[in-house]
Amino acid sequence: MKAAAPLQRQRGVAVIMALLLTTLAITIVASLFWQQQVQVRSIENQRLQLQKQWILRGALDWASLILREDAKYSSVDTLDEPWAVSLAETRLDQYVDNGSADEDVASATLSGNISDAQARLNLTDLCPDGTINPDEVAAFAQLLNSEHLDPALAQATADLMAAAQQKPAAGNDTGNERQSAPQPLNLTQVEDLLAVPGFTPEMLAKLKNFVIFLPRATPINVNTAPAEVLAAGITGLTPADATALVASRETASFRHIADFAERLPDKSVSVSNLEASVTTNYFLVNGKVRMSRAELEMQALIERNGTSSKLVWIREN
Repeated sequence: MKAAAPLQRQRGVAVIMALLLTTLAITIVASLFWQQQVQVRSIENQRLQLQKQWILRGALDWASLILREDAKYSSVDTLDEPWAVSLAETRLDQYVDNGSADEDVASATLSGNISDAQARLNLTDLCPDGTINPDEVAAFAQLLNSEHLDPALAQATADLMAAAQQKPAAGNDTGNERQSAPQPLNLTQVEDLLAVPGFTPEMLAKLKNFVIFLPRATPINVNTAPAEVLAAGITGLTPADATALVASRETASFRHIADFAERLPDKSVSVSNLEASVTTNYFLVNGKVRMSRAELEMQALIERNGTSSKLVWIREN
């Protein structure tokens, strides 16, 4: 009887060791399966990201083709042309053979639109080549005032742009050390206005559809610009007259600047080709693709010269 007790204790220890080893093995296997699942999901996410990017790049090529074709048949850009028609959210399996389409691609949707970048106030005009343009500063100040924002921010923006475009001045040399003043941020996107003291994200939300930074100075397209931009960008044009002109072009678009000038309520207002135009060289392309559990948005700026076009920049988020 005394010999049986140690044997039972040994069996109990063996059982406990077996349970511990089994638990350890299960833990190791579960960890391996979890790591494998994470890797598989990571690969799937990368594949989905690439597919979404390729779909949006294809949509961008399609938008460029629409703009080039428009230039072949029309010398005037208006809001009743094919490029101005938005693409509602559309399932891509309507255009792909379901028998050969990837399951994710077949369930993807695409939406987007093309908008006239010259329907906005081009803030590049505030300080072209490092020289502040007082007329453009006044135009931006008027736009800010119409949106109930501080008009003094227009001059602050121009000052920052002028400082950013100046060549950095070298400081005094001390031995082998050379000091220079920090260079201000060069504004190239609307979001960069946050670098101007006084601007807030809420202000940019109110301005984002009215202002833009384009690579060069441009006139406003009077066929596409809203009344707020027309009143700010054309010297002497009142907000009431700008609203009347927007209503007028809904009946008949402006075919040339002389046509626009003839329909001005105040005939004393003179319009130059530097201020206004009926054609556009810069367009914004917005696109969104939804695929499986993720979505991707894109915005691109396209420059069109005649029947040729090129991509200026593209942003994804």
